[in-house]
Parts: sequence; structure tokens; C-alpha cells
Amino acid sequence: MQLNPLTAISPIDGRYHKATESLSPYFSEFGLIQYRVRVEVEYFIALTYALPQLSGFSKDLETKLRGLYKNFSEADAGSIKEIEKTTNHDVKAVEYFLKKNLMN
Repeated sequence: MQLNPLTAISPIDGRYHKATESLSPYFSEFGLIQYRVRVEVEYFIALTYALPQLSGFSKDLETKLRGLYKNFSEADAGSIKEIEKTTNHDVKAVEYFLKKNLMN
């Protein structure tokens, strides 16, 4: 079924899509995942300042981590959705995505 005003899940996605299109980066599934990545990255960075065990992380790592959400793509979101199929948990999938990218 192709998305159109009659098949949309709500009028916001249907008849009002043109008026609400600018909200997609915030309220779409993509936006939700991107902001989850951002929150997890910033939380981890904050922990590196708060916990002595994590104090050895460099500014280069901060830059790399922030790049994960600043350069977030649909492919990244798709990768997280694939991980979620295995974990059955959306936030855990984000954690695995971050772990995978930290190891590279």
C-alpha cells in the first residue's frame, strides 16, 4: 500500500503532511532514533568526566562519538532497526550500534 492521504496512519501524515513536513526530523522514527543516539553519546561523554575509571578518553573520541549523531544517516537508522530485530529492544539496539562504532 502506497502512502497517501487516505492510507496514512493519521491526518498529520496524510492531508496535513505539507504543513507538518518540517517536523519530520523530530517526530519521525528516524528522528527518534537519531535523538536516542545523541542522548546516549552525550551521556557517555558526561560519564567520562564524572567517573575516574573513564577519564582516559580523549577529545578525539568525543569528536568521533559526536560525529555519530551529527552525521547520522538513514543507513545508520536502518542498521539500528536491524539490530533491534535481534534484541527486541530499541534502546539496547542503539547501545549495540554505539559499541560497534566505538570498536572501529
